[in-house]
Amino acid sequence: MKTTSTYEQYEALLPIEADGTIRIWFAMRELRFSAKGDPNAFVVPFEGEESVSKAKILTFLDNYKTVVVLSQDPLASFEAFASQMVWVEAAGGVVESERAEVVICIGIGGSYLGAKAVLEAMSNSFESLKKKHDNPTVVFAGENISEDYTYELMDAVKDYSIAAIVISKSGTTTEPAIAFRIIKAEIEARYGKAEAAERIVAVTDAARGALKTLSTNEGYPTFVIPDDVGGRFSVLTPVGLLPLAVAGIDIKALVAGAQNMEKATAADVPVEENLAAQYAIVRNEFYKAGKKIEILGSYEPKLLYVAEWWKQLYGESEGKDGLGIFPASVTLTADLHSMGQYIQEGERTLFETIISVKNSKYEVKVESDEANLDGLNFLTGKRLSEINKMAELG
Repeated sequence: MKTTSTYEQYEALLPIEADGTIRIWFAMRELRFSAKGDPNAFVVPFEGEESVSKAKILTFLDNYKTVVVLSQDPLASFEAFASQMVWVEAAGGVVESERAEVVICIGIGGSYLGAKAVLEAMSNSFESLKKKHDNPTVVFAGENISEDYTYELMDAVKDYSIAAIVISKSGTTTEPAIAFRIIKAEIEARYGKAEAAERIVAVTDAARGALKTLSTNEGYPTFVIPDDVGGRFSVLTPVGLLPLAVAGIDIKALVAGAQNMEKATAADVPVEENLAAQYAIVRNEFYKAGKKIEILGSYEPKLLYVAEWWKQLYGESEGKDGLGIFPASVTLTADLHSMGQYIQEGERTLFETIISVKNSKYEVKVESDEANLDGLNFLTGKRLSEINKMAELG
């Protein structure tokens, strides 16, 4: 993409907020200025100065590379940051922009599983096979210390433009800290330290920790992990929303759905109408009856990582003081041919919870076969979702 390097070109892209100000973020700094009045008297915090002229802002827009629009709506901020992970290179009065093709998300536990679960559930299962991608490909690192995984990841991205989102409250957790060292070194080797500071984004503590210190020293853009939100609950903070926005997930719809569920399961909602309360009561009754293992199952393979995330949520929350239900999971119908035997006829110490998907996104029907050697012509004309639902209902 090539455009003329003029301030007006940038100004046209900047939203004017309700208070009449424009707020932008570039070169790891936030700038605020009036949308009206003297264009040479913008009041903005920038390197200790009280004002920056329009001409100077244009100079920075030309010479610095990250240009990200922020707004007072945090979700819009994440979307804007994600949609404009653009490195602007000025040459001969022309702006050329390059967007990262692969964004490596570094984290473990809650800093990884929530985003991974949503991304897997909401994405095309075979997105990687497409020749054209509308958004950067988000891949994950730092959730293990596998030498082969790390080597293969770095080898796989060597021909792609890359950036990284590193997520850690402290910056000292072993697995993501090791991964970040390796990925940071690769980005710096490719692009130099200055541009690396624009290709690495940190999601970390607001004021303390090794990653916060490094981000301040290196000039990384940062988003804050709220102090009152535990890691396993953090998917609806920058921990999850930023990588999801980068991947093109509609985070506003995601949060709206969460808000609707929060209202539907609030403490003042009667038990008869409150799914969360009903679930808690049933689990507790099973536990008191000696059922110490809960298996979460789904007949939709896209939800495999939702189950992995659920295991962290419940395992970390309840596995204390020698108590708690052990969380396990199966993906069906595949596991009907493996774990199904134990579930049906093994020791009676477990109970199942099934996540049921009401509607499929696409439609695929079984076609008739003249030979009918598999004996399945009785399913002719039925949608796969109908057959899947029959399996779910037993």
